[in-house]
Formats: sequence, structure tokens, C-alpha cells
Amino acid sequence: MSLNSVNTNVGAMIALASLNSTNSQLAAVQKQVSTGYRVADATDDGAAYAIAQNVRSAIGALTSANQQLGGVQGLLSTTQSGLNNISSMMSSMRDVLVKLSDGNVQGNDRTNYEKQYNSMLSNVKTFVQDASYNGKTLIGDLSGSNGIFARVAVARNESGSSYGIATFSGSALYGSVAFTTTQMNGASTIAALITSSGTFVNQQHAVGQALNDIGSSANYVSNQISYNSDKVNALNSGLGALVDANLAQESAQLQALQIRQQLGTQALSLANQAPQTLLSLFK
Repeated sequence: MSLNSVNTNVGAMIALASLNSTNSQLAAVQKQVSTGYRVADATDDGAAYAIAQNVRSAIGALTSANQQLGGVQGLLSTTQSGLNNISSMMSSMRDVLVKLSDGNVQGNDRTNYEKQYNSMLSNVKTFVQDASYNGKTLIGDLSGSNGIFARVAVARNESGSSYGIATFSGSALYGSVAFTTTQMNGASTIAALITSSGTFVNQQHAVGQALNDIGSSANYVSNQISYNSDKVNALNSGLGALVDANLAQESAQLQALQIRQQLGTQALSLANQAPQTLLSLFK
């Protein structure tokens, strides 16, 4: 093929191909610089983009799980507060029962101690009824309680696996320590209630066990939230390594390509002017 042809300009074709290649590379680098991503969509790297989308989905699911667990933390904290107050009040109630177990306590003294006990019992009732958080309660199953009394199962991870938190029957507790007038009047009956295996002491132990269970659940939820947060950080780190652009490197590449583009444009211009020299042969 003749180099001195007005039909085929080989130099221009080579310059144009080089310029098109430079423009394509420049567009890719500009996309990375403007988005901050090496893989911004499936056209950049389909396999890497698919992996990135799965990772992003897992991060979103873990974030949602932590939001749910955070709500349960409030419920557990409220429940723990209610049980702590019940436990403290029952200690005071037991002190009164010890006095009532003495057969020498009679008349007005006994009546006053019984009133004192029943007053504290009323406090226990309100502690049970008011131990609610966001419309839910783990111990408030007495008439007049706030919130729905039910076992809680909360999503703990990105797969939707659940963690269950059991309830404690405040109604059963209250019914067991709400003694009748006949029981309160009998010193020997009261004494039987506060023995190591007596009804009242058994209920104290039940409250203690419930506090232990709630404390364990609170620790579990807190640890799970921390783990999920650490996992989100790890996933974000891996995601960044997979799809983030090296902006320092791309910035240097951008400048180099811009210079190449300018040179390529000039080369194409010169190549397009070459056929003009042929006109001098016909003068």
C-alpha cells in the first residue's frame, strides 16, 4: 500500500487508533476518580461487582440486626430494673414477715406490720405492671400491666437467626406472696412461709434466678452487637479492598493520559495534513 495516497492515510489511521485508545483509558480513569471506585458497576468487573453487592447486602442486614438488638437492650434494661426493685422490696417484706412470725406480736402492732407488708406488696405489683419497654414486657402479666407480655425472639445476625429471651411470671410471683388475712394472723403459718423451703423464700430465689437470666441475656445481646459491629467493619474493609480506587495512583495516571491525549490530538492533526504535501508535486 502506497504511503503517498489521498485515499488511504495510514498515519492518520494509526494516530486515530492511538487517540481512541487513550480516550478510552482516560474515560475509565476519570470514572474511578469521580466515583472513588475501581469497580463502580458491572461493566467495570462483573464478578467483583457481584461479590461487592453480596457484601453490601450482608452489611445492611447486620446493621438491621443490630438495630433490633438495640431495641431488646432497652427491654432487658427495663426488666432488670423492675426485678432489682422487686428483689429489694422482697427483702424488706421478709423483714416484716420475720416480725409477724413472732407470736408475741399482737393487737395494733400486728395490724401495723400487716399494713406495712401489704403496702410493700402493692409496690411489687406496680413494679411488675410498669416493667414495659416499647409496648413489650417480660414480667408484666398482672391485670393492668403496660405492654404485651410474651417471650421475645430477636434476629441476631445477617441470616435472621434468632435469640430467644424467656419471660418471668410477675402474676405467679404476686399471687404467691399476696397472703390472706388468715395467713397473716397466724404466727406459725408466717414462720413456715419464710423457712429455707417456704413459699416466700422460694419466690425470692425465683426472682434471683430471673435476675441472673436477664443479666445473662443482656450480656449476650451486648456481645452480639459488638461482634456484629466488628464484622461490619471487617466487611467494609474487605469491600474497600475489592472495589475502591487507588486515587493517588489514578490521579497520576489521569495526568499522564491527559498529556497523551493532547499529543495524540496533535499527531492526528499532523497526519491529516500529510496528503496536503502531495499537492506540491503538481505545481
